[in-house]
Amino acid sequence: MASTSGTKGPFEISRQPSKRMIRAPTRTVELPNEENIMDSEIVPSSLAVLVPILRAAIEIEEENPRVAYLCRFHAFEKAHTMDPTSSGRGVRQFKTYLLHKLEREGELTEKSTQRSDAKELQVYYQHFYERRIRDGELTTKPEEMVKNVQIATVLYEVLKTLSSPQAIEEKTKRYAADVENKRGQYEHYNILPLYAVGVKPEIMELPEIKAAIAALSKVDNLPMPIIHSRPDNDASTIPMERVKNVNDILDWIASIFGFQKGNVANQREHLILLLANMDIRNRSASYEIREETVENLMATTFKNYESWCHYVRCKSNIRYSDGHGRQQLELIYIALYLLIWGEASNIRFMPECLCYIFHHMCDDVFGILFSNAHHVSGEAFEIVTRDDEHFLREVITPLYDVLKKEAKRSNKGKASHSNWRNYDDLNEYFWSDKCFKLGWPMNLNSDFFRHKEETQTTHPGRLRGRANTAVGKKKPKTNFVEVRTYLHLYRSFDRMWIFFILALQAMIIIAWSNLGLIGVLTDSDVFRNVSSIFITYAILNFLQVTIDIILIWNALGNMKFTQLLRYFLKFVVAAVWVVVLPVSFSSSLQNPTGLIQFVTHWAGDWGSGSLYYWVVAIYMIPNIVAALLFFLPPLRRTLERSNNRILTLLMWWAQPKLYVGRGMHESIFSLVKYTLFWIMLLISKLAFSYYVEISPLVEPTKIIMAMQIDNYQWHEVFPENDMHNLSVVVSIWAPIILVYFMDTQIWYAIYATLFGGIIGAFSHLGEIRTLGMLRSRFLSVPQAFSESFWTGRNRKNMQEESDDAYERDNIAYFSQVWNEFINSMREEDLISNRDRDLLLVPYSSVDVSVIQWPPFLLASKIPIAVDMAKDYKKDDDADLFKKIKSDGYMYSAVVECYETLKDIILNLLLSAEDRKVIELICAKVEECIEEEKFVKEFDTSGLPSLSEKLEKFLSLLKDEDSKQESLIVNVLQDIVEIITQDVMVDGHVILQTPQHYNVDKQQRFVNIDTSFTQKRSVMEKVIRLHLLLTVKESAINVPQNIEARRRITFFANSLFMNMPKAPKVRDMLSFSVLTPYYKENVQYSNDELKKDNEDGISILFYLTMIYPDEWANFEERIKTENLEKDREEFVRQWASYRGQTLSRTVRGMMYYWQALLLQYLIENAGDNGISEGYRTVDYNERDRRLLEQAKALADLKFTYVVSCQLYGSQKKSKNTFDRGCYNNILNLMVTHSALRVAYIDETEDTKGGEKVYYSVLVKGGEKYDQEIYRIKLPGPPTEIGEGKPENQNHAIIFTRGEALQTIDMNQDNYYEEAFKMRNVLEEFHAHKGQRKPTILGLREHIFTGSVSSLAWFMSNQETSFVTIGQRVLANPLKVRFHYGHPDIFDRIFHITRGGISKASKTINLSEDVFAGYNSTLRQGYITHHEYIQVGKGRDVGLNQISLFEAKVANGNGEQTLCRDVYRLGRRFDFFRMLSFYFTTVGFYFSSMITVLTVYVFLYGRLYMVLSGVEREILQNPDIHQSKSLEQALASQSVVQLGLLLVLPMVMEIGLEKGFRTALGDFIIMQLQLASVFFTFQLGTKAHYYGRTLLHGGSKYRPTGRGFVVFHAKFADNYRMYSRSHFVKGLEILILLIIYEVYGESYRSSTLYFFITMSMWFLAISWLFAPFLFNPSGFNWQKTVDDWTDWKRWMGNRGGIGIPSDKSWESWWDEENEHLKYSNARGKILEIILACRFFIYQYGIVYHLNIARRSKNILVFALSWAVLIIVLIVLKMVSMGRRRFSTDFQLMFRILKALLFLGFLSVMTVLFVVCALTVSDLFASILAFTPSGWAIILIAQTCRGLLKWAKLWASVKELSRAYEYVMGLIIFMPTAVLSWFPFVSEFQNRILFNQAFSRGLKISMILKGKDTIKAD
Repeated sequence: MASTSGTKGPFEISRQPSKRMIRAPTRTVELPNEENIMDSEIVPSSLAVLVPILRAAIEIEEENPRVAYLCRFHAFEKAHTMDPTSSGRGVRQFKTYLLHKLEREGELTEKSTQRSDAKELQVYYQHFYERRIRDGELTTKPEEMVKNVQIATVLYEVLKTLSSPQAIEEKTKRYAADVENKRGQYEHYNILPLYAVGVKPEIMELPEIKAAIAALSKVDNLPMPIIHSRPDNDASTIPMERVKNVNDILDWIASIFGFQKGNVANQREHLILLLANMDIRNRSASYEIREETVENLMATTFKNYESWCHYVRCKSNIRYSDGHGRQQLELIYIALYLLIWGEASNIRFMPECLCYIFHHMCDDVFGILFSNAHHVSGEAFEIVTRDDEHFLREVITPLYDVLKKEAKRSNKGKASHSNWRNYDDLNEYFWSDKCFKLGWPMNLNSDFFRHKEETQTTHPGRLRGRANTAVGKKKPKTNFVEVRTYLHLYRSFDRMWIFFILALQAMIIIAWSNLGLIGVLTDSDVFRNVSSIFITYAILNFLQVTIDIILIWNALGNMKFTQLLRYFLKFVVAAVWVVVLPVSFSSSLQNPTGLIQFVTHWAGDWGSGSLYYWVVAIYMIPNIVAALLFFLPPLRRTLERSNNRILTLLMWWAQPKLYVGRGMHESIFSLVKYTLFWIMLLISKLAFSYYVEISPLVEPTKIIMAMQIDNYQWHEVFPENDMHNLSVVVSIWAPIILVYFMDTQIWYAIYATLFGGIIGAFSHLGEIRTLGMLRSRFLSVPQAFSESFWTGRNRKNMQEESDDAYERDNIAYFSQVWNEFINSMREEDLISNRDRDLLLVPYSSVDVSVIQWPPFLLASKIPIAVDMAKDYKKDDDADLFKKIKSDGYMYSAVVECYETLKDIILNLLLSAEDRKVIELICAKVEECIEEEKFVKEFDTSGLPSLSEKLEKFLSLLKDEDSKQESLIVNVLQDIVEIITQDVMVDGHVILQTPQHYNVDKQQRFVNIDTSFTQKRSVMEKVIRLHLLLTVKESAINVPQNIEARRRITFFANSLFMNMPKAPKVRDMLSFSVLTPYYKENVQYSNDELKKDNEDGISILFYLTMIYPDEWANFEERIKTENLEKDREEFVRQWASYRGQTLSRTVRGMMYYWQALLLQYLIENAGDNGISEGYRTVDYNERDRRLLEQAKALADLKFTYVVSCQLYGSQKKSKNTFDRGCYNNILNLMVTHSALRVAYIDETEDTKGGEKVYYSVLVKGGEKYDQEIYRIKLPGPPTEIGEGKPENQNHAIIFTRGEALQTIDMNQDNYYEEAFKMRNVLEEFHAHKGQRKPTILGLREHIFTGSVSSLAWFMSNQETSFVTIGQRVLANPLKVRFHYGHPDIFDRIFHITRGGISKASKTINLSEDVFAGYNSTLRQGYITHHEYIQVGKGRDVGLNQISLFEAKVANGNGEQTLCRDVYRLGRRFDFFRMLSFYFTTVGFYFSSMITVLTVYVFLYGRLYMVLSGVEREILQNPDIHQSKSLEQALASQSVVQLGLLLVLPMVMEIGLEKGFRTALGDFIIMQLQLASVFFTFQLGTKAHYYGRTLLHGGSKYRPTGRGFVVFHAKFADNYRMYSRSHFVKGLEILILLIIYEVYGESYRSSTLYFFITMSMWFLAISWLFAPFLFNPSGFNWQKTVDDWTDWKRWMGNRGGIGIPSDKSWESWWDEENEHLKYSNARGKILEIILACRFFIYQYGIVYHLNIARRSKNILVFALSWAVLIIVLIVLKMVSMGRRRFSTDFQLMFRILKALLFLGFLSVMTVLFVVCALTVSDLFASILAFTPSGWAIILIAQTCRGLLKWAKLWASVKELSRAYEYVMGLIIFMPTAVLSWFPFVSEFQNRILFNQAFSRGLKISMILKGKDTIKAD
């Protein structure tokens, strides 16, 4: 037993290791905790082949510990052979751990056997084979057989290392050969065990599966590929050239082109499932695939390819031969494309690149099949087998390297977009026929792959010879350049801006004329002036063309000559019109001069004025044609899509030829709808602008322009009087103009609210919104349910619809789903056991003559009926029965009670005589009722006592613990006695009938049998009957839980909405769900739940306070279901299902699988199954088979993939959190059989040491994950683009089906909603207009709204967006996109067009919305449906919300620059373009303009006040008499009234909860300071959107998604909001203070307060909202701690590796990082903007008393001298502190003393001699502080220059001083308020609901001692 390891290494040991040899290296090594670790799960990635060996050892350890030891020893030796020096990551630790374990087990196991190791292993191997493989093959499931075969393989491998070949018995070799043959049959599978023998899952017996497999297996007529090599381990027996055996079409393609085995296996199953699902639809089962099935799949798969061929004018290579089966060829083409797509990795984001690859490979396939010569080279096609990685190496990797090179140049997205090519640039290279220059095989030396300066390599082999990944010189962009500039807004939406500018010009001209709108038509001069808008139009059009050329400059090098010519001609023509139109207009003037006179003379008679109008008519011809085409969408669509050269030439001028964006036009009906919407909106907007904003300003403007202002209070730079006071006019008009350009957003909010409300009402939304409404309509709910979901036998005709049997069928079918819905809510602890019993509907009503409704509808009906009967005094029954029957529920309850009670008592009695008595009583009752003499024969006054006894009787029957028969007998005898003695008039007669004379009365009703109540169906009757008798309240509050009510009412309401009818499960579309996951919480650990925060509040405590009823329900469930022993685990689940965790998402998504299971069982169970309920069925063999079939169909139709990107690294991690995530994900896979996890596995190549990356799919086994597919990648996929889309992209190949739902990991789903999935998928078949939907939008319910007031605000805001907002976007506006919500994609459409998101770094930061853009640009159609909903979690704390808003604002900033927005803005028609703008980037630009308006207004006021102009104007008597100026200025404050923007929120709440509730919610929100919150978020949007456009700096911002039970420190808030809110808030505050101090003119006007109060509110909100919404923000102790922490943070020095939360310097560098990567334009604009702060100094110094009213410019110069001296002194002090404070402390003190004395001397002189006053000091602070800040801002922009000048340290110190002052100003009010305890209490009431407020009080008492007594 010598070692086989070769060279000796540090861990080399003999076969029988001695203690001495193995102890030495283990003594000082820290080993993992061996009790809690599986050695197979800690294997390093470079030794992954050891995992099966170690798992085999674990499996057989109990049976034979010695064999398990030998397996581990073999694993150790193999590890040492693979990595003898232990150089791989984690290898040394692993080997040490394994060695230690072997040492412990060696001696123990050696004593347990008498045989040698080899013999022991051989005997065990034979025994294992015979028992588990040979005998178990026909009885064991494939999953178990896979494991057994793997163990047998490992055992034989170990045996071969222990024994020589001669020592191995023949029987063992025979067994091993059989195991080797079975390995191919038994492999881990995903859904289909294709090659398994023996016991096959039910899914493999489905006819459609068999048909698909058979179709793919037809390969006999294909030319077989030839292998030209031998295996490495064999020599002579195998010939060099041999034919390779292939199993199916995919094997054949893979052999020719070299696709990976994992890819082939994955796409094989993918294609089989696609074919099976498409083929079975709407037809009976068949074992052959229909031709139309394959043709439909061909059409959908290759629609984009055919379109691409058509566009680039090349012939499609999808060809057929007459002598060959068409279906087989089609399947080959589909399989080829799927294999290319499955292995393309990041290239999947480049769909036209995939078209190019397929185009050439398709040609190769056709050539191989039909022996044609290659059309380029002329050589014959070879049928040679390629290795598995040939395609990856030769095709994908070179393309990936180009992507990697460009990604490197992007500097992680920080570099300018124009300096590197993103996914779109590289993909659009294939939109031109020049892509064919790449050739095939692709020439890696072509321009696409290499840059000119790169060295030409001549190494043999394509891999080594490909272009290196050096960054190199940048290449020109393709078709578009993402230049960072605001000009993109004008470029993309030029038609909108032109319209608004022309309308503004026309309105100003009309208002200026004083003639009004009608007078314009009658006055020729004014009409001519209005017509000057065409000149403006020409100038704006020229501007647009110029901007277009400037911004596209970097892409001109990649353009065709025709494109360049078009840009040139556009520029020339626009320039010509800019000259012609003004000249012709001037010719119509009365006294033209110069050139104009010459042109007029030359024009002759045309010069009388008509020339201009003729020129305008000619100029407008293109617009007129466009207007005509606007009303003919089909014609426009045809023109744009046509590839006819003549039409292309005609369209060439109108728009550049692009592959996308053609033919996006809607139907005429849709066009009319959104056109009318916008016409009404624009009329309202323009009327408001004219009469409120523009017209009132005209008269004051005329007066001001005519005024002579002489008394300026500062040095006049520009002669204002010569310029008609232009600066004053600009100051007044500028804010109004800004309001004019943004108030369309407000009008959009108003109109969207109105239209959304109307559409929602017509959609039946909110018709059932309360339990009262539900009860009133519950009678019709079962029928509505059946009409939407019934898929059983054919329904009855209309005449029979009132038939009782029909209604019973409806209710029986409805009860199946309804009861599962109710049970699911009980399992989620939303309702109690009592609530559940009140809500359940009996599965069957066959035992009673009436329909049985749920008890919550019948509650109190029996007591009321008893009271009615007791008080009834008439002699006949008619009125009593009329009253009872008038209430259908009461009548049903009475009859059911009677019949059920009769049935229970008769079954209870054993004596025939006793039963006869009961039957006689019942016969008497029924006879009297029939003959209408019940009140004569029965005394109804005894009914209440009878009811009481019945309640007691049923209570005893319910008692399962101890059935006390004696008590039941006594009560039963009392019941009979009351009936016969008190109720029946002649009841004694019944007991005295002849047959009873000989029976002793004392012995009656004593023989009973209570065992029958143990049956579930009987017990349900007893419970139900008890509820009917005992529930006396009206049950309005059942269920009490608000969430349960919401779900019940929404589900019932949705049944009456416009929902397609559900198909059968077999006929429905198959679909997948994909969830990307990174490192978020999977499930809370016990430590996380019980860990206290600084207030002593744990997450568990918090949750029990927030959800007290659900916690009580949980406690009840644990008790009744005897789950106490696993209580801790169930508590973890309960808490995790109330957070934003992956386990919550997985549970919700798996409801789809459960719903499909139930649906199939109902469809196939027959009438008995429906009437009994599948939960109550005792499964016999048939039922068990039906259940297996149901599971098979559910697997066929549904797949759930979670893309856990880091699962592999978490598996190997030693970090507690990561290991916890891994274990929780594994538990989820083990629990949910349909769940799959995809991850990126990073392994180390043991030979080369390079990292290798794989996409891996795993599923849960019994204890471990099972690897299904492993596909090698060309490199790390997530390093190329944004993380989330790359994570989705790598996993999308493992999804299945025709539809794909994207779900984030903070979402939830509900059982009842999962049942509607069949219905919503039918929307794909509902053609709307000319196109079928490609994305189905679903609404969301925001489930985080109950956590805090902020969460409630956010919830309402999000709810309004995902409901009324998207409702209007989809219809009528037709501009809904994909917003990262639970939308359902047409999967095949999108995987052939670039996927479900875009991934380019930074530009695609908001990756989800680009899926909608891409879908729309590629002629897709997006809808929105509100009858189904999915849960969604949102951020619940201010900092989390702000991070989210910042991320979205950054994303919108990047969208503004992107090509998709540009193309949509240019290709949409005018009105659809308006919809697009105002619902995407326009909303954020309007937010920015809103803030900008405040600045412009205040700076205008600042100029007017400080210059003295305002005083002069307002003292003018003409202005004084007119209030129009003030009224016009007041209109700008409209934008501050954010109330208008919450209108959609109020409308949606009104629709769904009632308008009274909406009004109440609105008032409560205002009381909880919602206005402060929304104003604060306005600042977040404006700051991050503007900064992104100016400088970039966008990045993904993780928000945490946790519970806000913590207090954010002051330093945290300061870091987050300093630049976005605090600096801006202080600036506005200073502006308002200066305006208040120096502008006394407005003080008598109430309008002044109305204008400025909104700005004061804005400034205060921005400064103090973070502290107002901060938990415990006004707690004194926390305030003190915050100040200490902030001072420490401010004082800490920065440096390399010091994070920003530890040092102000590090934060400051990080905060200014965006300036390092900003372009020159951004920096110049930043400097220009910073210069505004110098205005304060310029204006205020002239108002100082020391200036003595001098207007000389020297005053301003002297102020700068003072500022510079102050800065120099501060610099001296700073330098002195650094240089002298340690070594020359005395000198430093003397220096400070001298400076202080000098300061006092100077101030004394100034006060005494120069008349300086105290007010001058404060004014100087206001003057010089902004100047210093401006210096800092400019210095930050010029960082490099200042570093060179050695001044950067001074700037940093000056900045630190400013930060100290700002922090102090902001902190002081918080500190003062913290003195008063009631402020903290008030804040708690604002922030949290009542339950959490109580929790906070408790935490103060039990601080640090909060323990939930959960045990």
